[in-house]
Amino acid sequence: MAKLKLGPIAEDKPVKVTIELPAPLHRDLTRYAEILGRETGQSSTDPLRLIVPMLERFIATDRGFAKAKHERKG
Repeated sequence: MAKLKLGPIAEDKPVKVTIELPAPLHRDLTRYAEILGRETGQSSTDPLRLIVPMLERFIATDRGFAKAKHERKG
């Protein structure tokens, strides 16, 4: 079983977003959603619902961003 960085996707009110993705990225998001669903025991998630948690995870683990954000506060 793969060790994915994302866990179960929280059920929130949907927010409509318009975004254009390259086809290979959309295919990867779809595959990721299928694998995540199998690992978490949930049904396959809409791949577009992965975008927000992925961005949140990226920002939360970006040390350069955290440092710049901290320096800006000071």
